[in-house]
Amino acid sequence: MAGAPSSPTFGRDSTLPVLHEACRRAGLPSDGAELLRLGENAIYRLAGAPVVVRIARSAQRWPDAVKEVRMSRWLAEQGVRVVRLADVEDQPFDVEGYPVTFWEHIDGRRGRPSDVGDLARILRSIHELPVDQAPELPTFDPFARVVHRIEQSPIPDDDRAFLAKTLDEVRVQLGDLEFPLAPAVLHGDAHVQNLMVPADGRPVVIDLENMALGQPEWDLNVTAAEYLTAGFWTAKQYREFVDAYGFDVTSWSGFEVLRPVQAIKMTTWLMQNVDEASKIRAEYERRIRTIRTGRDERDWSPF
Repeated sequence: MAGAPSSPTFGRDSTLPVLHEACRRAGLPSDGAELLRLGENAIYRLAGAPVVVRIARSAQRWPDAVKEVRMSRWLAEQGVRVVRLADVEDQPFDVEGYPVTFWEHIDGRRGRPSDVGDLARILRSIHELPVDQAPELPTFDPFARVVHRIEQSPIPDDDRAFLAKTLDEVRVQLGDLEFPLAPAVLHGDAHVQNLMVPADGRPVVIDLENMALGQPEWDLNVTAAEYLTAGFWTAKQYREFVDAYGFDVTSWSGFEVLRPVQAIKMTTWLMQNVDEASKIRAEYERRIRTIRTGRDERDWSPF
């Protein structure tokens, strides 16, 4: 890998040149590409080919890009409906320090609340895979990207100190937990928008960069926290998720330790881009207020 990118700002301006160069090397047209999403990755849909291009935020994400390539192939072999790599050799690419991968475009829609049962079923199918046959995976670290985001994001110093202190407290509490479920292969970022639903209505799981070995409770914690903290789900929708999976993580006493971790992950993911738009900054302020007060306002807006 090359050194870290020189530009301190990750956005459209910094990633468009990377997109053009990566597509040039791959022999794909990049003119007219549409930026679909900006978060841990800049995700572009090509106008001239049925391909989606993922540009990771920094050179530090190289191992994750390698893992995505490996896990897409393995999950497909295991019969999981998973996003497929585009027909581009030698992935991932290193372009000016940015890891770049190419994926088949899925002609369909992103996951939405009505797909929550499908999310649970796909998670269960992943959690039931043979751990001893999985490609080499890291142990799941719920704080893997959170600490860097807290350190680097353009937020007030008192928010930065508060979040760091909260994580330190949670780390101590995690050491005392006894998890009820057996360790498994995890998706690692198991929210409903990491599903794509094509015309046949059978969801496909995407975004494999956080896959790891660990406790399934972490995957289940995502939807549970989205329900109880953010208010993204109704009680009926959350019950559908629980019934489809077969276990309610909120019934376990350790959930109250895991729950704030997901709230902080959701907030730190967003706060990387607070300077991109006023609505992002307003949403960040709403979320950090919820975390500080500990009240379940359930009024977060998804991004």
